[in-house]
Amino acid sequence: MSATYTLKVVSDFASAHTLRDYPGACARMHGHNWKVEAEVEASELDEVGMAVDFKLIRKAVKRLTDQLDHYYLNEIPPFDEINPTAENIAAHLYRGLAKALNDDRIRVRAITLWETERACVRYSED
Repeated sequence: MSATYTLKVVSDFASAHTLRDYPGACARMHGHNWKVEAEVEASELDEVGMAVDFKLIRKAVKRLTDQLDHYYLNEIPPFDEINPTAENIAAHLYRGLAKALNDDRIRVRAITLWETERACVRYSED
């Protein structure tokens, strides 16, 4: 049986958005204090005994969330063209983090994006 190490870091950002074509109050501009959980996995450890340094994951997540923090999402790519739903934001963060971190040893497993403390979406790719 092979080992799998799953590491998770938690971050947050605040932003506003409008859901286009939504039949309700969320069609009006409103904001969220989003919470991001990033999961990274590895099957082996490096020479120090780490799958990946938590600091590296946190910095990569922060670079991505800084591009969204305190912005009106509908005005920035890709959300100027696609609806800034929690699902689309989670997929955007996942792909950006995978581009920054994935290599032969580690792989982004999932992004969980909390819109409120009671509602979240988890995005992953096979």
